[in-house]
Amino acid sequence: MAILNILKYPEKSLLEPSAPVDEIDEELKRFIADMGETMFHDSGVGLAAPQVGVNKRVIVYDSHAADPEFEEEVNEFTALINPEIIKKSDDTFISENEGCLSVVDFRSDVKRHTRVTVRALNIDGKQMEFDAEGLLSVIMQHEIDHLDGVLFIDRISSLKRAMYKKKLKKKMKQAE
Repeated sequence: MAILNILKYPEKSLLEPSAPVDEIDEELKRFIADMGETMFHDSGVGLAAPQVGVNKRVIVYDSHAADPEFEEEVNEFTALINPEIIKKSDDTFISENEGCLSVVDFRSDVKRHTRVTVRALNIDGKQMEFDAEGLLSVIMQHEIDHLDGVLFIDRISSLKRAMYKKKLKKKMKQAE
């Protein structure tokens, strides 16, 4: 397995919608394993294929991230292929201090649906459907947004987004 390079905003490819996966083969399974290793290496709870430069509808997430009673640190992830949100609750909440491995040094509150229903294929190609609430709901919405070319900063106020972009430009100039 390998640690993959995580693309950082303002990388343009992060803003492009991803293509569906047509075939689940050994190459894809190796890529998914690398995604899982990369996610844990960078202390994430979710990672989408576009974040590592592959424009395919694949996400991985920490299998235990949404379980508050699971205290043991076990690096187990779940992969979803061609995931889609097929139902969203009408009620919403503020996901506090949301961050992203591709949006460095910035966290913000984001309005999210309280519950979502997700349909996807698992790594064996079997269709699955499940309801997600709380943190798992946030992870699903955040990672599936990546597959649609949407970053969490696209879901915050234009003022906060402008402040982040200004801070990022300044940081990039200093690095030159």
